[in-house]
Amino acid sequence: MKTKLLTISVFALMLTACNQNGKNPFFETYNTPYGVPPFDKIRTEHYMPAFVEGMKQQTAEIEAIAENPEEPTFANTIEAMEYSGETLNKVASVFFNLYSADTNDELEQIAVEVSPLLSEHSDNITMNEKLFARIKTLHEKRDALGLNAEQLRLLEETYRQFIRQGADLDDEKKARLREINKELGLAELQFGQNVLAETNAYQKFVDNEADLAGLPENVKQAAAEEAAAAGQPGKWLFTPKQSSYIPVLQYAENRDLRRDLLMAYTTRANHDNENDNKAVINRIMQLRVERAQLFGFDTPAAYILDDTMAKTPKAVNDFLASVWTPALKCAKAEAAELQKLMDAEGKGEKLEPWDWWFYAEKLRKQKYDLNEEDLKPYFQLENVRAGVFGLANKLYGLQFRQLDDMPVYNPDVEVFEVTDADGSLIGVLYTDYFPRPGKRAGAWMSNLTDQYVRDGVNHRPVIINVGNFTKPMAGKPSLLTMDEVETMFHEFGHALHGLLSQCTYKSLSGTNVARDFVELPSQLMENWCYEPEVMRTYAKHYETGEIIPDSLIEKIQNARKFNQGFVMTELLSASILDMDWHMLSTTDEVDVNAFEKASLDKMGMIPQIIVRYRSTYFNHIFTTGYAAGYYSYTWAAVLDSDTFEAFRETGNLFNQVVATSFRKNVLERGNTEDPMTLYLRFRGKQPDPKYLLEKRGLL
Repeated sequence: MKTKLLTISVFALMLTACNQNGKNPFFETYNTPYGVPPFDKIRTEHYMPAFVEGMKQQTAEIEAIAENPEEPTFANTIEAMEYSGETLNKVASVFFNLYSADTNDELEQIAVEVSPLLSEHSDNITMNEKLFARIKTLHEKRDALGLNAEQLRLLEETYRQFIRQGADLDDEKKARLREINKELGLAELQFGQNVLAETNAYQKFVDNEADLAGLPENVKQAAAEEAAAAGQPGKWLFTPKQSSYIPVLQYAENRDLRRDLLMAYTTRANHDNENDNKAVINRIMQLRVERAQLFGFDTPAAYILDDTMAKTPKAVNDFLASVWTPALKCAKAEAAELQKLMDAEGKGEKLEPWDWWFYAEKLRKQKYDLNEEDLKPYFQLENVRAGVFGLANKLYGLQFRQLDDMPVYNPDVEVFEVTDADGSLIGVLYTDYFPRPGKRAGAWMSNLTDQYVRDGVNHRPVIINVGNFTKPMAGKPSLLTMDEVETMFHEFGHALHGLLSQCTYKSLSGTNVARDFVELPSQLMENWCYEPEVMRTYAKHYETGEIIPDSLIEKIQNARKFNQGFVMTELLSASILDMDWHMLSTTDEVDVNAFEKASLDKMGMIPQIIVRYRSTYFNHIFTTGYAAGYYSYTWAAVLDSDTFEAFRETGNLFNQVVATSFRKNVLERGNTEDPMTLYLRFRGKQPDPKYLLEKRGLL
């Protein structure tokens, strides 16, 4: 069902907020522990007035900078800009976090209403000619300003971003860019809203328990509880959310059920209904092509990648091709092996995408005597999180203390104080792990407040990790799958990148780095999650407390390269599809499904595997900032594999010298220097792709 947009005017919201004793939490200093947002006091009617007032305040601040009669200096121009917009930053960080993690009709409407206002506000800053003239003057004489390295980086980044956002365009192009930015923001919002609506709309009720043959009891129990909550007790409910449909793909003997759930997931927003995204994709791509060409680039990919480590579409495509060839070869061999398993059953069936997970699970048990259901009792969510925290303690000396009675936006959220080995405050971490209708799919990290230093005070960050993990059931805690365990380690790696930041300026701190560098800290953490020494710290049976037996650990180790052709092919095909979309150079409409098929055919994708994200629900590239950037996961995988090898080379996976170097040279430095400069300072040499290929079994 499509979420209806409510008719709420800016003026009405402002009046409503003013009627509540005139108090709006965003207009006051947060009187909370650690300066966290006062979620218990924030109401829906507070957002729009705070957005409007925040933009008004920053406009006045920017005007004061631009009209300053004094000669431009780093302090009165670049730093002054950096410190502007405090109210706007406060409301935006809270609103957009909740918009992703706990949205509702009212928040969706506010997002639609505020998006063009924010776009115009941003354009008013970057296209302010007097302001840009001051920045340009400073940039031209930057070497004579006596700036330190971080100040110089901020000046260069500010100048570069102003250029990339239209400051140097002529008036006609500036006017058109403003229109593009407004419309593009709304189209990207619509894309995400359609995906969420489609995900929530599909419900597969099963009436007959015999149709659930093969499913573990805990999966059936969860489905029964979902059905009862949906008003149909005595049935079983499955949805396109990963914690619901993936166990069906793995274990359900009912082939039709597997097909129905996979097709529901992979056809979202592609049903020619009010939530269909094909026209939205066309409009997004038309606007992105036009924007890129305003800046003199042929394609969106060329424009976007000019601001990354990779720099050019050719570099990305050459890189993807180098990994795609061995991955596809491996996937074809795996498909042949799975087909033999099906042939042995004598049913005459051919391997289809809805069969892969099911027969791969059978093959894994056959080859390695490993059944994921045997592992889940050892993967209680709270224990896995404690293991993640313990790893951070071993590597970096961090301590974690749960904080009770903290303001949260949902009862699922938990809060932790993070301190350094010397007891000093590192930051605050929020965790929000369970799916709900108002939460978009996937897992992510973001900031509620940023790390920065001002007037000698080091303002520590407030970080949030969000997931969609298996929920607790009646009588049972949340027991994670292997994929969910890896995801928790991954997102906590992002959290460390934000928490450990030691930068002077917000714009350069934490995860504000090149898109193809940001996944290094997160993917690095995944390398430890199944190491025996780490597993023994968190893998404890939820009923007995027994540490996972060495025999199970050995099976996990033996199976670590299993099915990697599928994993890499599914991932890389999405990366190539992303690049194909963003290498469009025409604003002509395309047939989205035909375009996608042509892309997959060109790369030689085998029919037994569906691309990880089909176009109509590919939120990464059409909503959340990974446009022409999905390759980053594989690009960063080269870096993370090479980084982990630095630990392996010492014979100690927790080597303090290596960990300290990675912390000081990468995690703490944000975007204060070029990413490869930071990496080379840590590693002392260029990253070697062979470690990734070895880890994935692709050599």
